[in-house]
Amino acid sequence: MRRVGAGAYVPVQLDLLEARQVVQDPWILVPTLFSPCYIGGRTAAEHWDLTEQIFRDVLVYTARAIPSRTVERQGAIFTLRHIKEELIFGTKTVWRGHTRVAVSDVHRTIIDMLADPTVGGGIQHVSECFANYLQRKDADPRALIEYALKNGNGAIFKRLGFLAERHEKGRYIAREAARHLTKGHAKLDPSLSCPRLVTRWRLRVPESWAQEKHD
Repeated sequence: MRRVGAGAYVPVQLDLLEARQVVQDPWILVPTLFSPCYIGGRTAAEHWDLTEQIFRDVLVYTARAIPSRTVERQGAIFTLRHIKEELIFGTKTVWRGHTRVAVSDVHRTIIDMLADPTVGGGIQHVSECFANYLQRKDADPRALIEYALKNGNGAIFKRLGFLAERHEKGRYIAREAARHLTKGHAKLDPSLSCPRLVTRWRLRVPESWAQEKHD
């Protein structure tokens, strides 16, 4: 066994006991270090082939108290987001060697990135992932609406509807999103300047996004 954190140990091969880095797949560290948790955001998007981009960090949602949003272990960087344990839903179990790891399913991955575009690498990348999602055979608009309702973040429906109406396959999603709009305005991406208001979605967007016919 090798210690990988406070009170956290993982099994290693005997011939690696003296090595500084004993884990090649950082995913196997996630349950030990951060449980209850799941891998999500841009890392899950990469796993589900929603994107061809490769990200250096592993994004983890955890119900544990997190003194720091970034943790480095065994040469891997983990970006952490705190979440209430009751909001851990919509996950799949994947096996990495002999380790069971929870990862957000493809629908929850989209919802998490809409709740906080920074976990998806920014709204442009989130938009591309969403477009790819709509082309998948396992795309499930009803699951998106159900997960968004369960998440309880009103900004999700504003971003979801705004993006969905740009796609022919997003018409049902846009209609349902419009039914669940909350009061107040949200930003398409809180990390960007969003001076333009798209009134029907109660959403502030950057100038570059407002130039298209969505006013």
